[in-house]
Amino acid sequence: MSFDLVPLTGDRADRYRQLCEQAAALVAGESDRIANAANLSALLYHSLPEVNWAGFYFHDGHELVVGPFQGKPACVRIPLGKGVCGTAAGTRRTQLVPDVHAFPGHIACDGDTRSEIVIPMVAAGDLVGVLDLDSPKPARFDETDRRGLESVAEIFVRTLAQH
Repeated sequence: MSFDLVPLTGDRADRYRQLCEQAAALVAGESDRIANAANLSALLYHSLPEVNWAGFYFHDGHELVVGPFQGKPACVRIPLGKGVCGTAAGTRRTQLVPDVHAFPGHIACDGDTRSEIVIPMVAAGDLVGVLDLDSPKPARFDETDRRGLESVAEIFVRTLAQH
């Protein structure tokens, strides 16, 4: 299967709608979570401006373990409740952080990161993991990003039900 990245156009909400369409097409018919996470990480990393890391951490029943991603090497394990990813996983609430240096307990995997958004992924009441995006730009992510990236995370979670 060949997949071409199509440039996103229009306002930011339109771009996220297009990105979700591309994400859905990319994972259509595939139920392997590693394959889908790898492709979605690449899609996000190459489609969104000012992003220096995009990827997944999966919950292994005890902590978060790094999954497929694009960007510099990452922290491998993150305890629930620690850092931005662990907080999103522990609270099951999206964490939108304009300045990671002001976030209590931030875990600095990439010193270039200044802002971050982490979306928890839950399927049938169980924590699957988180979708994490970092940026070297302060306050890079906002409510438009939150809504769009929560939709991408939901597209991923729906593929898990295909097993």
